[in-house]
Amino acid sequence: MISYLKGELAGAGEGIAVVDVGGMGFRVFITDRDQADLPAVGEPVQLYTYLSVREDAIWLYGFLSEEDRQVFRQLLTVSGVGPKAALGILSALSANDLRFAVFSDDVKAISKAPGVGLKTAKKLILELKDRLKLEDAIPGGGNMDEEAGSHMQDTDVTEAVEALVTLGYSSSEALRAVKRVKMDGNMKTEDILGEALKVIGL
Repeated sequence: MISYLKGELAGAGEGIAVVDVGGMGFRVFITDRDQADLPAVGEPVQLYTYLSVREDAIWLYGFLSEEDRQVFRQLLTVSGVGPKAALGILSALSANDLRFAVFSDDVKAISKAPGVGLKTAKKLILELKDRLKLEDAIPGGGNMDEEAGSHMQDTDVTEAVEALVTLGYSSSEALRAVKRVKMDGNMKTEDILGEALKVIGL
């Protein structure tokens, strides 16, 4: 219904932004991460929005990036996860951190989000593994070129990340290491892992 709001930031605070669009103020719920990245009051702002309609209320949820809105929508497909919980998850974890937490079965990382217990975190991992794509967290497949990326097996990248997490590195550390690996289409899990460990050791 409302794809995005583009106007002037009229105010912000405690997970809420007010966007003035043509003299009309829209109250939008946002993540803590986006709140920290908002421009100053009076400056231009654009939020990609999701409209939640219930019998007793109509709420707008907004995000500075289209990617976060897409992940928000995917979170809402998980049974038991509503807009408030989904917003809390994206306040605690970036879209990339969430992808890595899901693929590495990192229940602890997800359960740190407000209102998300271990049971919900496990359900979220189970239901999102087939919907989230790990390669989306690595633009262009790390540093590999487009042709090489087309031949790269997604499972090799995933397994390399999972191996790093198993070795004790956090999801975000694994992400940064894999993104810095100079990949080609012939690399397998052990090759990616080896190069990523070299990156971490630098």
